Amino acid sequence: MSNIDIIRAWKDEEYRNSLSEAEKAQLPENPAGVIELDDEDMSSMAGGEALEHPHTPTKCTHCCPQEIASIEM
Repeated sequence: MSNIDIIRAWKDEEYRNSLSEAEKAQLPENPAGVIELDDEDMSSMAGGEALEHPHTPTKCTHCCPQEIASIEM
């Protein structure tokens, strides 16, 4: 199995699931390991971003969309 196929299998679950059992057995362990989030961690997430914003959007102009930054709260 080529390095490209190994990396693709690590990143792409659909591709990994399409491999035969023999091919899956050849895959080395993913160096990133397995990451599990508990329900408490997941409850504070929305679209990959934490729900709590580190600053007030009305004063933020560097990372908040301008439409949000201009809304008075």
